[in-house]
Amino acid sequence: MSAYRDAAAAVSTATTDVWSTITVKPLAPVIGAEVYGIDLSQPLRPDQSSEIHRAFLRHQVLFFREQRPLAPEEQILFGGRFGDLHVHPAAPCLPGHPEVMLIQADRNSKNNYGERWHSDVSCDKEPPLCSILQLHKIPPVGGDTMFASMYTAYEALSPRMKEFLTGLTAMHESEHHYRGRYAERGINDAGKVYPSAEHPVICTHPETGRRYIFVNTTFTTQIRGIEPAEAQVILAFLLRHMENPYFHVRFKWQANDVAVWDNRCTQHIAIWDYWPNERSGHRVTIKGSAPALLPA
Repeated sequence: MSAYRDAAAAVSTATTDVWSTITVKPLAPVIGAEVYGIDLSQPLRPDQSSEIHRAFLRHQVLFFREQRPLAPEEQILFGGRFGDLHVHPAAPCLPGHPEVMLIQADRNSKNNYGERWHSDVSCDKEPPLCSILQLHKIPPVGGDTMFASMYTAYEALSPRMKEFLTGLTAMHESEHHYRGRYAERGINDAGKVYPSAEHPVICTHPETGRRYIFVNTTFTTQIRGIEPAEAQVILAFLLRHMENPYFHVRFKWQANDVAVWDNRCTQHIAIWDYWPNERSGHRVTIKGSAPALLPA
C-alpha cells in the first residue's frame, strides 16, 4: 500500500470521536467534516466552543451547514473564539469592519479570490491561524472549494525526503500577487509595501504536534539553503505532490454555509468555473504565530 493510502488508513481507523453538543460527519478520511446542530449566530457555550475546537484540530476544516446569514458582528464574535482578528494586507473589506474581508466574483471580475492553491497570507511573518468564510450568494452550479491536508502530504513523503527537507526554509512573497490585484474594486495600492517572510519548509503544528509541509503555489517563490536550480526542482516537486487527490476534500457550498479551516496545516483553492454567475460572502481571519519546526 502506498504512503498516502497508509496515512489515510491510519486516520480512518483511529478511535472514533464522541460529541455531545454537535454532530460531526467526516467527508474524507484525512481532512474535512460537516458540522450540524449548532447556530453560529448565537453566542456559544464553553462546552460548544470546546467541541468545535477539538473537531477543528481533528479534521482541519469544518463545514457548518444550515446556518443563517451572519451579521458582521456575529461573524467577528465567532472568530474571536479562535483568537484576535487579522486584517488582510490587500483585499477590500466591509465598510466600518476592517476585519471582514469581502469575497466576490461575478461577470465583471478579472480574477477570482484564491483561484490557485494557497495558505492564506503565508507571506506574513506571522501567517493567520485560521479563516472563517460564509458565502451568502452561490452560483447555481460550480464554485466549489478544495482543501488539502499538509499533514498527509508530509506523511506521504519518503523518510529520505523528510530528512532532506527538515531545516530548509522558503521565501513567501506577495508583491507579485497583490500589486494591482484589487484595482477593479477601487483599491489604489500605489506606494504600498506588501509583506514577505521566510518560513521553514517543514513545520510543527503548535497544538497537535504533527508536522506539515508549508509551501504553496501562490506565495512561495524559492527554497533557501541549496543551489537555485536544485531549489526550483524541489519546490516544483512539492507543489505537484500536494495536488494529490488522496490529500483532498472538495466542498460543495449551499447558501450561508460557513467554512472554518486551519490555515497552518491546510491549503485550499476556490474553483472559478461559474462565470458569469456571482459567488460572494464575508471572511474573517484569525491572527497566528510564526511557523516553526519543533523537535520530533
